[in-house]
Amino acid sequence: MRMHASIRDRLHKGISMQMFGTRRRSPYRSLALVIFLAWVGTLLMHSCAFQDFALNTGKGAVVKKEVQEPTVFQSEDFAIYRLEGGETSFSLAERFLGDAKKSWVIEDANRGIPFERSQVIVIPLKEVNKGGLTVDGYQVVPILCYHRFAENCKSPQCMPTHIFDQQMKYLKDNNYRVVTLEEVLGFLNYRHPLPRRSVVITIDDGYRSGYNIAYPILKKYGFTATLLIYTDYVGISRSAITWDQLRELKAQGFEVGSHTVSHCDLTKKRQGEDDQAYMARIKKELLVSKQIIDKELDQDTIYFAYPYSNYNQRILHLSHQAGYKIGLSVKRGGNPFFSDPLTLGRDPIIKKDMETFITRLTSFKKFPLQ
Repeated sequence: MRMHASIRDRLHKGISMQMFGTRRRSPYRSLALVIFLAWVGTLLMHSCAFQDFALNTGKGAVVKKEVQEPTVFQSEDFAIYRLEGGETSFSLAERFLGDAKKSWVIEDANRGIPFERSQVIVIPLKEVNKGGLTVDGYQVVPILCYHRFAENCKSPQCMPTHIFDQQMKYLKDNNYRVVTLEEVLGFLNYRHPLPRRSVVITIDDGYRSGYNIAYPILKKYGFTATLLIYTDYVGISRSAITWDQLRELKAQGFEVGSHTVSHCDLTKKRQGEDDQAYMARIKKELLVSKQIIDKELDQDTIYFAYPYSNYNQRILHLSHQAGYKIGLSVKRGGNPFFSDPLTLGRDPIIKKDMETFITRLTSFKKFPLQ
């Protein structure tokens, strides 16, 4: 399949800026040498300490204590740090990067290195490769779409509890990182990089099972999700989520977006409806749902899921006017950094087998850029 010329141009421009076309030295070009010198320095210090002890074995001999600064080397681009024991990627991210959520930056830079006392690690201090570009292709972010959950499902859109647990365990065991749509928005605007295996979890409509079943499982694995609700449904019955439950989820790091007021197809007029009445109704579906969520959850709602995945240029324009910054469909495929934020794709998780689930997790698109 041919990629649109403008996309190819953007990719080539991005990759040349990041990897080929600048005269700036890469901040990590001499990183291996620095780590080697740090290692040699450690050996020399140990050697000196041993030598001092050996030369003073007589009466009154004094054994010199070795005092080492944990930061062996630091520049504007990275720090070389010797672990003292007890540090975690979270504590180091908080200390050096100002945000514990950026622990993945340290973990990705030190893959396969144990966090043990005296181990030397590298801590990147500058964000690099914001678009996830390499000479072989580019990063894509899969967004998974769920609806409801139950012990025994009768609907194709329902996910059995034990299978959802298996899916989340697979993500955890295989080092996938569940990120928020807020983080994806920064990635799309080329402001921030994302972890290599990033994935977003979304739950549509507002069924209470998202709170009763999905929430405890997500919490068990340290994950969050984004709920896209249509406001007419909230609290309407025992099967619907409540505003108090949504507030609790938000307090735990979950996001909440709009799915309109009534879950209607925004692209279709009703029988006998003229253009003026149609436009008024569509604006209400977009604006009033946002206003209700804003008021109930004390937030600025910027995520929107198109009912039945249907939209057109008019709907995109009205969504933007209403204040939404991300629009979600259920068109399959991951999202690269050059995606239109208002037409992001999602993979509806319908089939229950793990083989199909794994195919929905593609996080890299091969595309030679040289």
